[in-house]
Amino acid sequence: MKIIYKGKFNGDMELLPHREHFPGAVKFREPDSPKKMALIGNTLSVVIMVIALAGVLLRGGRGAFSVIGAVLALASMFPHELLHAVCFKEDVFLYTYLSKGMMFVVGNESMSKSRFIIMSLFPNIVFGVIPYILFMVFPQLKILGTMGAVAMGMGAGDYYNVYNAAVQMPKGARTYLHKFNSYWYMPQNRGENRD
Repeated sequence: MKIIYKGKFNGDMELLPHREHFPGAVKFREPDSPKKMALIGNTLSVVIMVIALAGVLLRGGRGAFSVIGAVLALASMFPHELLHAVCFKEDVFLYTYLSKGMMFVVGNESMSKSRFIIMSLFPNIVFGVIPYILFMVFPQLKILGTMGAVAMGMGAGDYYNVYNAAVQMPKGARTYLHKFNSYWYMPQNRGENRD
């Protein structure tokens, strides 16, 4: 696997790396436009952050919010994408789309539903869930509480991908990215379903 930094995404999906569709491929029921996807992701992000930060304040009191923790969560945007990338076996392309509050990776390889879900959740667990749980157990770790709460919200688009995979992909299906959207298909032979 090699990470290839492609720079700033200009919104033109035709320029994103893509592969030929597998026979019988079905597009996930999700927005076609990066702008619509950003709107969904950013709205969900705010809801998750508000709920998670409320938990921080309930557990740690009014002084539990940490500006340093929020800055660390924002600084984790690039490492977050790198953790997605390490879950791929083939080349991965990294883009920034900061005008919409996004960074993302695109890899064109096919993967099982379970590997897709792990790839989607991995950075959110590392930068969000683990620090948040550590704060809940040890409330003096205020920086980790805020970092975890903000980072969990920043992963909203990933949770949307997990939801789509969980409810739309039948058992045994595989998925891949094509430009900005995910597709699933049923493999033609059993050997193709191994990760």
